[in-house]
Amino acid sequence: MRLSGSNRVRAARESVWAALLDPASIAACLPGCELLEPDGPDCYRATLSVGVGSIRGRYTGRVQITDQREPDGYRMHVEGRGLPGFVRGTVAVSLASEGPETVVSYDADGQVGGVIAGVGQRMLTGVGRMLADQFFASVGRRVTNKPIDPGR
Repeated sequence: MRLSGSNRVRAARESVWAALLDPASIAACLPGCELLEPDGPDCYRATLSVGVGSIRGRYTGRVQITDQREPDGYRMHVEGRGLPGFVRGTVAVSLASEGPETVVSYDADGQVGGVIAGVGQRMLTGVGRMLADQFFASVGRRVTNKPIDPGR
């Protein structure tokens, strides 16, 4: 499953970078996040409760941040398992300044298996995009106390 998009945050790139690497900020902004705790350098254990359609579940797994290029971007590796199945993937996150705003772009490549995979590619892509938009909107509010604009 491939997923990409971008969002605009009305804040300096350095502020957005800091929020995207702060575990407390990530946990507060990530939809369904119940736990995000350190598990080594730039690595975290995570527990999330999310669902697609009528298939809901609790997933436990790991998140690792690599290839950091402050304040331009990084790569995030995720993997999780739960009763509805598994998810694993890599997300390239990049930040670019455009005047007083920061454009945050993401390009994700993931695999989903188990019962959750049975809901279909189109629905999974739609839910993935919705969760990404919710996350970046929350980061935008956290950094600026203002909503952000969806990518143009």
